[in-house]
Amino acid sequence: MDVKGVMGSVQFDGDWITITKTAVGQQDREYRIRAADVTGTRLKPGTRLFHGYVQFLVSGSLPAEESRGVLSAGRPPQSDPHSLSIPRKSNDAAAKLVTAVEQARE
Repeated sequence: MDVKGVMGSVQFDGDWITITKTAVGQQDREYRIRAADVTGTRLKPGTRLFHGYVQFLVSGSLPAEESRGVLSAGRPPQSDPHSLSIPRKSNDAAAKLVTAVEQARE
């Protein structure tokens, strides 16, 4: 299962969530989270005007706050390793990925 995000992607193989982020002028950064370690998920769908996000909550780590800036309003910062901004066209794929992660947690 693969979701294309803004400057990155999220893959889920049934056991592991892999978030790959691409920053301008830097190498790709990859973050791996075991589905069993996820304590919750957040999904904010993207709209025509603003990107949304998918975020995975893990124990021992506070969820990143949503930014209030003009360009990144309503999303966690790019530096948050447990989330990824998504465009509107990825809403359905992100919802399916979140559902699959929730089912794997049980």
